[in-house]
Amino acid sequence: MKIYIANDHAGYNVKKTLLFVLEKYGEVIDLGADSSESSDYPIYAKKLADHIDDGSRGILLCGSGIGICMAANRFKHIRAAVCHSVEEVTLARHHNNINVLCLAARSQDPFAEIIDGFFRIPFLNEERHVRRLALISS
Repeated sequence: MKIYIANDHAGYNVKKTLLFVLEKYGEVIDLGADSSESSDYPIYAKKLADHIDDGSRGILLCGSGIGICMAANRFKHIRAAVCHSVEEVTLARHHNNINVLCLAARSQDPFAEIIDGFFRIPFLNEERHVRRLALISS
């Protein structure tokens, strides 16, 4: 699986540590800012969205995770969510089939555990969830 990761300046240091965590889940492609010098998160959300397809997933990082998530969800094929816990990523995968995980770089969230859930937890392909995702996509 191809895994795209992108970040703004606030996510740069966290990204550097996560690159090693992500390698066990697939081929990691870094599309993010390469320093902690101020940058604009919408640019990196678009870069990642341009690469995501049915066979790949993405990780986005900004200070709160919120701005970059909002920017990513502008693209019809992206289902992004900010997750601060394993419980949140479990629900986001089970119910919403997220293909992009957004993380708050300025938090103390358990990133490795959340990422493991993002790749390990399946979508519950139940009629109610499929129906709701179709309503979002229409």
